[in-house]
Amino acid sequence: MIDGQEVIVIRSAKRKRTISADLVGGTLRLRVPLRLGKGQLEEHARAFQQKLRKKASGSGRSDEDLMRRALELSATYFDDAVRPVSVRWSDRQNSRWGSTTSSQGTIRLSSRLKQMPGWVQDGVLVHELAHLIESGHGPAFRRLVERYPRTKEADAFLEGVSFAQRQQGNS
Repeated sequence: MIDGQEVIVIRSAKRKRTISADLVGGTLRLRVPLRLGKGQLEEHARAFQQKLRKKASGSGRSDEDLMRRALELSATYFDDAVRPVSVRWSDRQNSRWGSTTSSQGTIRLSSRLKQMPGWVQDGVLVHELAHLIESGHGPAFRRLVERYPRTKEADAFLEGVSFAQRQQGNS
């Protein structure tokens, strides 16, 4: 029991560094390395409890907030030339940060972006808005995307997150 919540700890000799958690019937289930100490275990349990609470509360921008932000970015970087029909979060996008269906004017952003800085979310939104003008990733598209001053920084941030996730998957 940690902070009033039942916690099941599953220790594994195969795990060296990674720790994962899920919630099953109100019980936090932690998968940890065999040699993880009690203090570290409690620290990770509390961190996962907080993360799962945030996720359950739907933290981050709502779909309406996302649409409003997309329109603000369109006004700022595309002279209001881009007007998506819908912009929403997607829990089904696990390999892409965002996607656009140009023919329908719809944009979807991975829900994984909700916990990332707003400027990173904006970078992905600008990228997807640019796809409503240019479908490919050629020079004209790159010029559109680079109107957002933090494009390179956002791309680097997302590449770092992707790299870290690949490394975790290989552990």
